Amino acid sequence: MRSKGVIHADTQILVPFFDVDTMHVVWHGHYVKYLEVARCALLDKLGHNYNQMLESGYAWPVIDLQLRYVRGAVFGQTLNVRASLVEWENRLKINYLITDLASGERLTRASSVQVAVEIASREMQLASPKVFTDAVARALP
Repeated sequence: MRSKGVIHADTQILVPFFDVDTMHVVWHGHYVKYLEVARCALLDKLGHNYNQMLESGYAWPVIDLQLRYVRGAVFGQTLNVRASLVEWENRLKINYLITDLASGERLTRASSVQVAVEIASREMQLASPKVFTDAVARALP
């Protein structure tokens, strides 16, 4: 099992007003949305995004999500959200790091795990589909 990612994608997010609470701190649930934006950027970089997953006959539901909040993001702050591919042979595991873009200060660490489910049968796959592992192989440095 890898602890460091082999492929990374970074995306920047300017914290909008509607994501913050009355103290102008990002409500904890919105971090999941930021992770999703970075995950989509990573999948695009792999050349196998959600549309291609669907076309290949597989859904990839999230089965585990872990977040550790270090420091709250605030309204108007520009965040860098990095998604790093860690595992892909049997499941899709992505590690995330949210930092302040200007200072590099760590704000949040997270990870998500997704598994392939064949859409036609609704059966969870014990190994990632070849179409996905081939896409990863093409994207590896």
